[in-house]
Amino acid sequence: MSAPAGSAAPAWCADPYAEALRAGRGPLFLHRSDGWLLPLEVERWCAEADTVDLEVLRRCEGAVLDVGCGPGRLVAELAARGCPALGVDVSEAAVAHALRIGGQALLRSVFDPLPGEGRWGTALLIDGNVGIGGEPGALLRRIARLLAPGGLLIAESAPVDVDERVHVRVADGRGAAGTPFPWARLGTPALLRHARRAGFRPEAQWTAGGRSFAALRRRDAFDVRRTSRTAEPVNSTAVISSHRARNPSPDRLVADA
Repeated sequence: MSAPAGSAAPAWCADPYAEALRAGRGPLFLHRSDGWLLPLEVERWCAEADTVDLEVLRRCEGAVLDVGCGPGRLVAELAARGCPALGVDVSEAAVAHALRIGGQALLRSVFDPLPGEGRWGTALLIDGNVGIGGEPGALLRRIARLLAPGGLLIAESAPVDVDERVHVRVADGRGAAGTPFPWARLGTPALLRHARRAGFRPEAQWTAGGRSFAALRRRDAFDVRRTSRTAEPVNSTAVISSHRARNPSPDRLVADA
């Protein structure tokens, strides 16, 4: 996962998230102040891409940008298939894991400057990453600017009809927790509403393995510059500093696609 606010750095870049990734297992949760817990599927994230993931990857077009790539199962699978793909994540442990298993990844926030802006064929927001930053409209407008005209966004939504903004901590359920940061949860209806406003048109929806997905096409005629005026979150000045993990020429992933 990835997050745009500086306050998220201790949450995603240190214990207990990093510890869970290094161990390859949970328990791990998003913990809301009212006690609500959302289990995080660390074991699935650290495993190889499963059949549900493979259906997502089958729909990808051109060079793929995996936003909030986590430990990198999707970019590693794409690399194994010879498909150009780059993951970005704010967690050093996640990026290190992605590189170790053969994916390409940068230690970077999606709101930082990225290679190939405006030229990516597909962007992925999987494993709850539509929640990044707690402002879905800002995130989706940013994704629209990263994609080529007519580019594809494949996003995973919550399996329930929800549209909420929350502050959460990453917690292990045993007392260890990171600092609070903004997050959002969107069901498919809410995702489609926000996506239309950000310049996307729905192309497909499907469910598999208890998970819900939508494929969204960037409208060629849409003026992305107009919608990007408020694309950055209010706290964008606190975006995690841009750091590049050792990676062979990520720009070539787009240039050669």
